[in-house]
Amino acid sequence: MAGVNTGKNRFMGEINVVPLVDVMLVLLIIFMVTAPMMVQGLDVKLPETDSGALKQSDELLILSVTRDGRIYLDEFQVPLEGLDAKLKNILARKPGTRVYLRADREVPYGVVVKVLAQTRKAGVENLGMVTEPEKVTAPKKKKRKS
Repeated sequence: MAGVNTGKNRFMGEINVVPLVDVMLVLLIIFMVTAPMMVQGLDVKLPETDSGALKQSDELLILSVTRDGRIYLDEFQVPLEGLDAKLKNILARKPGTRVYLRADREVPYGVVVKVLAQTRKAGVENLGMVTEPEKVTAPKKKKRKS
């Protein structure tokens, strides 16, 4: 410990950092274990495309359509009939908000079109579509004849 008299009228000048390192390692392990559990969102199987990744923005609104046709604004469920009013309220409070649509690949096309119509009715001019990157597989090697 710093400042402890060792009996020879000398003070110890270094700090014992071992307990600090132990606590930091325990905290690091706790955060590493709990961080994947903090990911929020809905389980939606997105279609796959070869487009690039989304650019992160502070004003971001995710509009999700699940396989069974339920609609969510971020994590809050919204009926289709009230979607345009909710979007209008959000866009009135935060005009620069970007809206992205995440629709499960099993959702009928008609449901997605209805959601798109409601977003247009709310005044959303630029609507992004969220997809999964295409899985690229390596070409199979041909066996050579010996």
